[in-house]
Amino acid sequence: MMQWYRLRFPLKLTFAILLALIVGFVFNLQTPRWAVMTAAIVAGGTAFAAGGDPFSGALRHRGMLRIIGTFIGCAAALTFMIATMRAPVVTLLLCCIWAGVCVWVSSLIKVENSYAMGLAGYTALIIVVSVDANGSLWLAPQFAVERCCEIIIGIVCAVLADMLFSPRSVKQDVDREVESLLVEQYRLMQLCVAHADKDEVDKLWAALVRRTTALKSMRTHLMMESGGWHKAARRLEVLNSLSLTLITQACETFLIQNSRPEYVPPQFHLFFDKPVENIADIHRNMKQMRRVITVSGSRHTPVTISSWVGAASRYLLLMKGIQTNSSISLIEQGVLNAEPVVRMRSAENRHALINGIRTFVATAVGSLFWLWSGWTSGSAAMIMLAVITALAMRMPNPLLVAKDFLYGMIAAIPIGSLYYMFIMPNTQQNMLLLCIALGLLAFIAGILIQRRQIGTLGGLVGTLNILTLSNPMTFKVSSFIDSALGQAMGCFLALLVILLIRDSSRERIGRTLLNRFMYAAVAAMTTNTARRRENHLPALYHQLFMLLNLFPGDVNKFRLALTLIIGHQRLRNAEIPINDDLSAFHRQLRNTAEKVMGAGSDTKRGHYFTRLLSELDLYQQKLVQYDAPQSVTDPVARLALTLKTYQNTLIQI
Repeated sequence: MMQWYRLRFPLKLTFAILLALIVGFVFNLQTPRWAVMTAAIVAGGTAFAAGGDPFSGALRHRGMLRIIGTFIGCAAALTFMIATMRAPVVTLLLCCIWAGVCVWVSSLIKVENSYAMGLAGYTALIIVVSVDANGSLWLAPQFAVERCCEIIIGIVCAVLADMLFSPRSVKQDVDREVESLLVEQYRLMQLCVAHADKDEVDKLWAALVRRTTALKSMRTHLMMESGGWHKAARRLEVLNSLSLTLITQACETFLIQNSRPEYVPPQFHLFFDKPVENIADIHRNMKQMRRVITVSGSRHTPVTISSWVGAASRYLLLMKGIQTNSSISLIEQGVLNAEPVVRMRSAENRHALINGIRTFVATAVGSLFWLWSGWTSGSAAMIMLAVITALAMRMPNPLLVAKDFLYGMIAAIPIGSLYYMFIMPNTQQNMLLLCIALGLLAFIAGILIQRRQIGTLGGLVGTLNILTLSNPMTFKVSSFIDSALGQAMGCFLALLVILLIRDSSRERIGRTLLNRFMYAAVAAMTTNTARRRENHLPALYHQLFMLLNLFPGDVNKFRLALTLIIGHQRLRNAEIPINDDLSAFHRQLRNTAEKVMGAGSDTKRGHYFTRLLSELDLYQQKLVQYDAPQSVTDPVARLALTLKTYQNTLIQI
């Protein structure tokens, strides 16, 4: 069984590639290699990203994005050529600008959707370069139509292969993960109530943030897999917020006990001391805790524990609905419609601009060199430049992606030579032998791809590209060598551009994210009912996840961010006295916090930050003046102390 599971993806990839090849030759397509390469990229790319056999929803999602990006890119290429048909150099320049703009936009939108914009950028360049290489402008519509049709054929072949070879549904993984996640949430609360070692708590909550983010991406795959899962997907969206709420309440319980060791009453210590192994244990303990909270009343129950128990109860309710995918009850409807979720703005503006500049510079310099030198391999180098700079920039490590392509293209030269000069000339008259030869290559590549062997995916795609699968087949060794050297040179130049145009925005993005956490905590001090109902947790934790990826191992930044998120959540639910004086002061605090975020220099940022600290001190005096309860004054005091402690971190790059 295990052996079949390991072989399922290589068989799926082999079938997709061979089906695209057969369809291309049967329907007499001009360039069937585009269909073959599309099947390899869609099936192989998702597996490489997943580190194994991808979920069927992930494969279909990637295929849909590729179709959208191809159509947008083809339309842009035709528009540029029609508008500047008498000036080919201007057409190429417009395509380079277009590629840079697409990469800039793809760096600002969601990672899971950025593939479409990156593809739209380099598709336009592929069409224009191919037309220029053939020397006839009138071939442009034909090239665009052929590329669209053949890419659709390749995607259909990949989806059919996924359907035939037992597609891996994400639903069972979702069901297991929602149960396992709640068990780990309970264990985090146990550690926080017991006030365990700080490093152990940090490790567990960071792991829970990552798992909650992964569950969110599994929901996307579930939606793409089938429309029948829409009720489960809707529950999963709210479950994501509940999971983040559980993390926040548990960590706040730990934080409060730093200054108030007696915060948690003895009876709750007894409840959380009981070991749990599964959902049944949690369900039993939760029923007992709800009974105790009802009898004790809110005055004798810590607010973080009562909030945690309430969120966990709603989690259990939605979890059952997710597993059964049953109709949504009235009680669930109230949970699903409780709070509007606030969308996040991108913090990567500078990073996105650098990505766009990298792509524009790489493609523009490549175009000028190609036009000046007249090198026949220049078109292949140009295409690889565009592909790598468009796709690598959105990855967490663009340099590693560029190296993967370079290693793969270098490996493609000897492999492609073996196929092009020896194997394929002896099999071109027999379709069965050709399929066996390419199928063996695809099968071996599939085994290595699901192991994430660096250079494997680039090697497979590069080999299929330089074999120039066409109808009819011709074998010109000089053209093969030109194409192989061109795509390897393009990968090398892309790597060089990434190395030369440095991205120094990492520290700036980190400071921007921390200042957003600060602003969210300050903005939570409001008496506006509509503003208090807004759920900022998913956006805040998404930014925390970005911080985890940008600064792995920097525990102090994570603790500061989590402390500010906790402050936001507590102040959002605090019973702040309602009067005109405090409402006006809330607006003043938000205005000052906005100036801290928007300041263009450390000097101005420090000036506004000092003003914010003084305003927070004055605000605490006003709270005492208006007899605000301790549930308001304590979190405000903690926020002011946190901002003073981490002042240098928040105002300096």
